[in-house]
Amino acid sequence: MGRSTGFELLLREQAPQVLSALVRHYGHFDLAEEAVQEALLAAAQQWPTEGVPDNPRGWLIRVGSRRLTDLLRSESARRRREENAAQLAAPEEFVASGPEIDDPGGRDDTLTLLFLCCHPALSAASQIALTLRAVGGLTTAQIAAAFLVPEATMAQRISRAKRSIKQAGSSFEMPPEAERDERMGAVLHVLYLIFNEGYTASSGTSLHSAELTTEAIRLVRGVRKLLPDDGEVAGLLALMLLTDARRAARTGADGTLIPLAEQDRSKWNRAAIVEGEAMVSDALSRTQLGPYQVQAAIAAVHDTAERADDTDWRQIVALYDVLEQLVDNPMVKLNHAVAVGMAVGPKEGLAVLEPLESDDRMNHRLEAVRAHLLEMSGDTSAARESYLLAARRTTSMPERNYLQSKADRL
Repeated sequence: MGRSTGFELLLREQAPQVLSALVRHYGHFDLAEEAVQEALLAAAQQWPTEGVPDNPRGWLIRVGSRRLTDLLRSESARRRREENAAQLAAPEEFVASGPEIDDPGGRDDTLTLLFLCCHPALSAASQIALTLRAVGGLTTAQIAAAFLVPEATMAQRISRAKRSIKQAGSSFEMPPEAERDERMGAVLHVLYLIFNEGYTASSGTSLHSAELTTEAIRLVRGVRKLLPDDGEVAGLLALMLLTDARRAARTGADGTLIPLAEQDRSKWNRAAIVEGEAMVSDALSRTQLGPYQVQAAIAAVHDTAERADDTDWRQIVALYDVLEQLVDNPMVKLNHAVAVGMAVGPKEGLAVLEPLESDDRMNHRLEAVRAHLLEMSGDTSAARESYLLAARRTTSMPERNYLQSKADRL
């Protein structure tokens, strides 16, 4: 995925509103989403040479509406061939004739779309793919490139996701009040996963995808405009800003990974740090405490230390104590072990790791943290073995090279 152009960003901003207008008017989320993608493609081809229309959203809605009408008639014809024609509505009825679709103007249905894309009937991978396509406006090819899978594979994943939503009988409306908190948690988790995949790619030769992190931040900003008093939305946005602020210092000129303690902090994005710190401080002072707020507070402690040696590790340990009471997540305990190792001592940090030995959710990071703490304790032989084991287990080339270099130095 290359750097986004102004046209691409404009189209991504318009995508959820155009899709919302079509789904409200016609229903058929699966076909409407396909029609919107074709409208976005037409705009990407025409606007750079013909100019952006005065009403870009209205233009996209009209083009998408025409395409959706074609798709619905084709679907109706297919169904008539398969079943008794007398039992089916005529094409005109199937298309649901009515007044022209109005430009939604100030109406923002992004949150409704997010709830639909993060439907509990879908796997996390499908939720992510559908969110990026329907709400983010990315093409299947762009999403496939970001996750290093063939375009055909991603297309199948998106098609299955839309089919699952249709089979679940979901409608384009907000979930019932009783389900809303749980569904909101799923939405934030999906946006968090998108950001994490962008910040540290799970596989491949690049450590990160700036386009995915930027898109995740853009989407959470959109949610925050709709829910300005939600503490966890603010906490997630603050966490993303405070974490992404370090991106420019995370790799060397040759793409090698640079750990937090060795980064050139003058390269950190100070504006993002100031914004993130203010946002999480405000949320902590006036909203119910949640895990994203606590993670953002931890990130703020790291980002506000002028040097690595100035980091207040005891405060970080205290924050992880709070976080562990809120969530059952092995990565939290893993990071807690690092903090304890830095604040108290490596042996105490290794003791925190012990319960994770039998946790089947762990990956190469357990060995990487163990290696770091063993090296701090002076057990270089055991540390080297753990670094090598972690290097073999990771699928990220920058991480593998870094871990291998740590082993080589020992």
